[in-house]
Amino acid sequence: MIVTTTNSVEGREIQEYRGIVFGEVITGVNVIKDIGAGLRDFFGGRAQGYETELIEAREEAIQELIERAAMISADAVVGMKMDYEVLGQAGSMLMVTASGTAVKLK
Repeated sequence: MIVTTTNSVEGREIQEYRGIVFGEVITGVNVIKDIGAGLRDFFGGRAQGYETELIEAREEAIQELIERAAMISADAVVGMKMDYEVLGQAGSMLMVTASGTAVKLK
């Protein structure tokens, strides 16, 4: 499945627009990662635990987007974009959303 942030697929023509598709992931960041990130915030450096969590959530959201596009017989997703939100009372939940337009190519 082709997934692109552009509105077209180079060298291919869009035959049909199948609809907007989404992939959403909401993940919690655990106490251990919070402690590690707090220390990094105090002493400086990268928060590896948070980075890993973010990468995994992003990859899962894109995979879910691909699966939903495949369910409606799309060949590609164009105009894909990612959104990130912090949720929860303590801001301990991360929501990652991938969205785009599922298309059929010639």
